[in-house]
Amino acid sequence: MKYLFIGLGNVGAEYEHTRHNIGFDVLDELAEQRKLTFDAVKHGAMAIDKYAGKQFYLLKPNTFMNLSGRAFNYWMNELSIPLEKIMVVVDDIALPLGKLRVRGKGSSAGHNGLKDIEQTLGHNKYNRLRFGIGDTFSPGRQIDFVLGKWKENERTEVEIAKKFAADALLYFMKHGLNNAMTQFNQK
Repeated sequence: MKYLFIGLGNVGAEYEHTRHNIGFDVLDELAEQRKLTFDAVKHGAMAIDKYAGKQFYLLKPNTFMNLSGRAFNYWMNELSIPLEKIMVVVDDIALPLGKLRVRGKGSSAGHNGLKDIEQTLGHNKYNRLRFGIGDTFSPGRQIDFVLGKWKENERTEVEIAKKFAADALLYFMKHGLNNAMTQFNQK
């Protein structure tokens, strides 16, 4: 049985460790915990491992956020992984900083990466792990906020939440979506 975890983000040094790249950072956290390295593959960088008798793939697309559906669709088909065994990790301004939400479907809520995945799939019924980045920005400053780096006073909470998010991915693989929602949506 195979699983695919896709962390959304943008490639390039200017985007590293920004709020919008938390999907990449969560996968990096899991890779670090499991002592994995990412290798260049078509449409991104990938690490592979096994857990609880199941193989999983970590994918950081290099298609930029607005074309995330391209990498999602390519690797879902290339690896023959059913949609219910895929989890997208994404930033969410509607959630308080560090709050996690595991969902099996839902709106893109204006997120361009999720919009592109939905357009590619033709529906919004796919798993996602939303990572709260908060909404502490002035009117008209949303883009600067999501593309900005974490403030010093946010970093400890972000580090703790990244560990929970990495745990949520493994938990989802071992115990399923509903149990992952029950376990991690309360934290």
